[in-house]
Amino acid sequence: MYSKVSLLLTTVLTVSLGAGQAIAQGEDVDVIEITGRYLSLDQLNSVKTPTPIIDVPQSLSIITDVQITEQGFVNFGDILRYTPGLSISQGEGHRDAINIRGNQSTADFFLNGIRDDVQYYRPLYNLEQVEILRGSNALLFGRGGGGGVVNRVTKTPVVGEAFHGFGAAIDTFGAGQLTADINLDTGDQSGVRLNGFIETMANHRDAFDGTRYGLNPTARIALGNETTLTAFYEYLDDDRVVDRGVPSIAVTGAPGRPLEGYDNTFFGSADRNRTTLQAHTFRVRVDHEYTDQLRGNITAQYADYDKAYQNIYAAGFDATVIPNRVTLDGYRDTTARTNLIVQGNLVGEFRTGSLEHTLLVGGEYGDQDTTNARVDNLFAASNDDQISIDFSDPLVIPDFDFVTPVRDRSSSVQFTSLYIQDQIDLTSSLKVMIGARFDRFDVSVLDRQAVSATDNGRRGRVDEEVSPRFGLIYKPADNISFYASYSETFLPSAGDQFLTLSTTSEDIQPQTFENREIGAKWDINADLSFTAALFRLERGQFTTIDPDDPSIVTTVAGSTTEGFELQLVGELADGWTVNAGYSYLDGVVEGGGFDGNATRQTPEHMVSLWNRYQINGELAIAVGATYQDAYFVREDNGVELPGYTRFDAAVFYDLSQETRIQLNVENLFDTDYFPDAHSNSNISTGEPLNARLSISHEF
Repeated sequence: MYSKVSLLLTTVLTVSLGAGQAIAQGEDVDVIEITGRYLSLDQLNSVKTPTPIIDVPQSLSIITDVQITEQGFVNFGDILRYTPGLSISQGEGHRDAINIRGNQSTADFFLNGIRDDVQYYRPLYNLEQVEILRGSNALLFGRGGGGGVVNRVTKTPVVGEAFHGFGAAIDTFGAGQLTADINLDTGDQSGVRLNGFIETMANHRDAFDGTRYGLNPTARIALGNETTLTAFYEYLDDDRVVDRGVPSIAVTGAPGRPLEGYDNTFFGSADRNRTTLQAHTFRVRVDHEYTDQLRGNITAQYADYDKAYQNIYAAGFDATVIPNRVTLDGYRDTTARTNLIVQGNLVGEFRTGSLEHTLLVGGEYGDQDTTNARVDNLFAASNDDQISIDFSDPLVIPDFDFVTPVRDRSSSVQFTSLYIQDQIDLTSSLKVMIGARFDRFDVSVLDRQAVSATDNGRRGRVDEEVSPRFGLIYKPADNISFYASYSETFLPSAGDQFLTLSTTSEDIQPQTFENREIGAKWDINADLSFTAALFRLERGQFTTIDPDDPSIVTTVAGSTTEGFELQLVGELADGWTVNAGYSYLDGVVEGGGFDGNATRQTPEHMVSLWNRYQINGELAIAVGATYQDAYFVREDNGVELPGYTRFDAAVFYDLSQETRIQLNVENLFDTDYFPDAHSNSNISTGEPLNARLSISHEF
């Protein structure tokens, strides 16, 4: 079950931009083998072509399911801490929010290559791997993705095999999880796989709890020797407390800092701070191999999301008076969204004279409908949505209710995209990649709050954008490549959630991103790879909320992030594997009253290291560390989070070929730290020393 071969496969697949050591084979299903040069279309959804990873002119990282399990990752925040160039944002305690190369997003997520942009916490229970691509690239992904994108690849049926896997885990806070992975043998031409999980949530915070569960059946059927159909369904249900952390305090002559000494204190209502999600996702994909050199696929995905969250949170803290005073605010927000997306790709490999081509031609159509409403709270004592009270621990929340409508909008988005890309082998050592994507993005918004005798409340805008991509790859040897690339993407003025279109923003051009990058990839040997990337990412005009008055939106001329990333992944010695990463980011804001300030939530230095050593056939140990430099929460640079170093460790013991028990210890030296934030008044506190015991069994 955990043989050296499987560990080697894990190491190979987690190599960031190393030469792909896996190749998909087989008439009906994709089978990964250790030897070979390619990751298939199914194994690397983001790239869409059967290109060796060493020939991709872009920085990317692949995190496998084995790495997720062994490092005890339970959310995307855990993954990003061990990925160079990325950091996590708080997401207001109800959604994934990421920072890639100094650009924040809640929408640049994909599921098996299809957009998954609703705001929620994405589970990890059914993943084969996570693909993180850095740098703007609208050609493959369309709008957004200014700093990069995250693509989840789910597990698919293995035809002709039957296996069952179960897992259980519990940690020192009382949080627990049960998982199941069942693959059914339904014949030589078909297979069914069922993944499921249920978890109860708990952590160091006084009022945090929750439950979440999901079910994901997938079926694969061969429709002849050249055609395969894959049908996918997933249901997710999430019910948890919304926790927005602690506020900051002012410091004379310096940026503010997080309130210290109250890591467990809940600045909200234990009864009313809540978020719920019910999500259904249906997908059908058909793959067809026309010839050995020509294959295509078409995917149709329909998703229905019902999301709600409500919260009371700290909007300010005054430590200059005794007793200290805390200002509270709150609201309830509901979102219903349906996404219908159809995507088709045709990939051909051919020659013209002495030139070899890998040609990608594709198109995408999407229809997304969203309804969103917000209701402000009202405190009885102040007859207002805000109130200032004496600080106490625990906090005593005055009477309130969510009663004041402030937003009621519906949006409809249709987009049509066509793209073409050709990778041309000019010589055996020199390759060029060139392509472009055309997007037509049509958004209309009905703002019911704005309806009056002279205003029908309807807003709309149509944008047509062409986004180019260019790459040059030079390979002095089969195991070494150097590349240079240029890519663009855009974000419509309606924002990444389509809810900000107004009479003013109707006239605003889409926000643009340009990424220039040079890099190198070196497969030092069959089991060890080193990668490096140097980049400059330019962001065009964007808007940000005034930290002192959220009702005021400020226009910023743009920002620039320059930096470089390094990663070493693989086996350093017999039994000793390592995953080490470093990133340097220098983000600068231009104009908007913030000229010269640092971009939001952009640590200058980030370092991660995970070492795993196999002591004998049954026992392995691991130790890891992550360092995150200090950074400013927002563009105003009014509050700074201190840097920190956190150590983690793990022990693995195979009771048998089928059963493993493992212990993961997080924050080994009980460091007090602040891992992320949403605003100057909403800052997360890091979990203290804690342990997670898990057991897995396969048969």
